[in-house]
Amino acid sequence: MDELIARHKKEQRDLVATITSLKKQASKKTRKAVNSKCTAMQEDLDARQRKEIRELNGEAHEEEENTEITPEQLLATLSVEDQMPASATDNGITSEQTSAPPAKKRNRAKEKLAKRQAQIDAIKAEAREEAANSVDYRAIEQESMTKLLDSQGLTLHEIKPDGHCLFSSIQDQLRLRRNLELSVSELRKAAADYIRAHSDDFVPYLFDEATMQLRDVNSYTEELENTAMWGSDMELLAFSKIYDCPIKVFMAGNAPIVFNEEGAGETLYVAYFKHSYGLGEHYNSCR
Repeated sequence: MDELIARHKKEQRDLVATITSLKKQASKKTRKAVNSKCTAMQEDLDARQRKEIRELNGEAHEEEENTEITPEQLLATLSVEDQMPASATDNGITSEQTSAPPAKKRNRAKEKLAKRQAQIDAIKAEAREEAANSVDYRAIEQESMTKLLDSQGLTLHEIKPDGHCLFSSIQDQLRLRRNLELSVSELRKAAADYIRAHSDDFVPYLFDEATMQLRDVNSYTEELENTAMWGSDMELLAFSKIYDCPIKVFMAGNAPIVFNEEGAGETLYVAYFKHSYGLGEHYNSCR
């Protein structure tokens, strides 16, 4: 516990330093978004540390329970007992020659094995019940999205689920609504160029959760332009500015998000999925 508390204190100190750095780098335009991000980071760290403390306490209880003999050890014990002859000799005197039969000993090994098996059966039954009652998030998301798009007079246009899905969705929308033919590579380059030229507008999006630091805008845009890196809100904002149009993102169970609502051009529509595809988050076009 002392080691965990020491680590938690260090994490809190490091986060304070990170938040201070982020706030110093924030401009008037980005201060609100940066403050919101800092608050979320603090809440996430506090929640994770509380969870780790609870888990540590739970593990101590678990270890105490696991001091009992394991099922494998019990089976080995029973196997040896079953192979012993009923009339084994002891110092040359057989059991038949003793004056009285030995008292029947309590077989603790069998009792422990039976108790362990009962626990296993209970766990299996609970797992079966949970599986039967589990929520099908994929079905719920798809049904909700269908109803949402129907209410807007739109239908889903499936896009291949890969690292390019956001760019392919924008590609389809520009072809449909602006009569523009652009490749995914051209769209990636356009987004990268815009982000580099307007880097101050994208500071809140450049925070890297893995390193707890702001990513360098040049390294980020190089990866965006030259790899299959997944697109996100950052690229949607860039496209809405490049083509001077609103981009409306539909999400099941949530109000749509609109980027550049004041844009003069025709609105582009995409749908965001979280549970419906094996690779994880995914974007489709809406027609």
